[in-house]
Amino acid sequence: MEETVEDPPTSTVLLDHCHFSQVIFNSVEKFYVPGGDVTCYYTLTQQFIPRRKDWIGIFRVGWKTTREYYTFMWVSLPVDLNSDSAKQQEVQFKAYYLPKDDEYYQFCYVDQDGVVRGASIPFQFRPENEEDILVVTTQEELEILKSTAQKLEQEAKAQKDGWETELLQLKEQNQKMSSENEKMEVRVEQLQAQLSTREKEMEKLVQGDQDKTEQLERLNKENSQLLLTLTQQKERQKKLEQTVEEMLKQEETTTLKKQQALKDENAGLSRKLSENKIIYDALQKEKERLERENDLLKRENSRLLSYMGLDFDSLPYQVPTSDQGGAGQHPALVYGNPYSGIQESSAPSLLAVKKCPTCKSDYTGDILDFTSEQQRPQPLCLSCPICDKTFPAKEKQIFEDHVFCHSL
Repeated sequence: MEETVEDPPTSTVLLDHCHFSQVIFNSVEKFYVPGGDVTCYYTLTQQFIPRRKDWIGIFRVGWKTTREYYTFMWVSLPVDLNSDSAKQQEVQFKAYYLPKDDEYYQFCYVDQDGVVRGASIPFQFRPENEEDILVVTTQEELEILKSTAQKLEQEAKAQKDGWETELLQLKEQNQKMSSENEKMEVRVEQLQAQLSTREKEMEKLVQGDQDKTEQLERLNKENSQLLLTLTQQKERQKKLEQTVEEMLKQEETTTLKKQQALKDENAGLSRKLSENKIIYDALQKEKERLERENDLLKRENSRLLSYMGLDFDSLPYQVPTSDQGGAGQHPALVYGNPYSGIQESSAPSLLAVKKCPTCKSDYTGDILDFTSEQQRPQPLCLSCPICDKTFPAKEKQIFEDHVFCHSL
């Protein structure tokens, strides 16, 4: 497979969002000799399905995002994912594209979404040395450690989702501690490798030459110092882990208290909103009822005024006051009592009206007299003052029932 010019899909996903146990790298050497091609062997687990844009990159140890690759190669998709041969895959990196320094690097399998699915143990590019001793960690132990770290990171992230702003400072401290922890782990591995080298040298000195007793004592002293340094590094790492755990517990307690306070406040506001809604609905219904009653009273006033031969718009509007009758005594009447301005003493003035209230015929003041039913003029027809419908004079009862129906 040849490396193409197209850049691989990457992301800013941090280490705590990766799944390192889904792709397992096999037969990774402690170091590779510069100038030669490097073959990377890896195994796909049953939980992982490869895709067309997946790739394997070489990353310097200590990387933070998948954009920090040194070089990469596209992976080849197996024909049958269910076969055993499909699970065992390999890619080859050409010597021209490999790093030229002696820093520590590792293989990382990255899917087309930019998520890391597997990572190898660190290795170097340097010439072979007879004193190099490979320190092997079983894949099962590595998976258990990675799975435990992943679960702890997921639990910590789930507790921090709702309070990212308040936990930003703690997250920065945690990242610094993680960086220091990674450096200490690398240092521990180096110390373990040096310790193993010293032990081998001690065995060779004891078996080969007894005259090198002085050199053996010197190596024993160096070995003791390395053991002491290793113990101190482990203790410091343990203290850092305890500090991070205590800080996360304290932040979790504070978060739960704030969440409970917000829930209580939300419940109180919901109850108050419900009460206000009930009061609003009752007032709205009362308002609608009063408006309907007001409309009925207005129509009734118009009908009565029409019977009396008065025009509602021609009546003078009196603003109700607290010391007057009228609307002050009848709060349900928006326009006041239309009869409040008519006094008993002014009743004879209504008799002087020169138009009939039903047929609108003109009469002189001497002829129009309502004091006697026999002297009242009989109109030829009766006209409804509301809808202008006419009735014969002999159907007076029907006419009155018709007018009354308008008021219902």
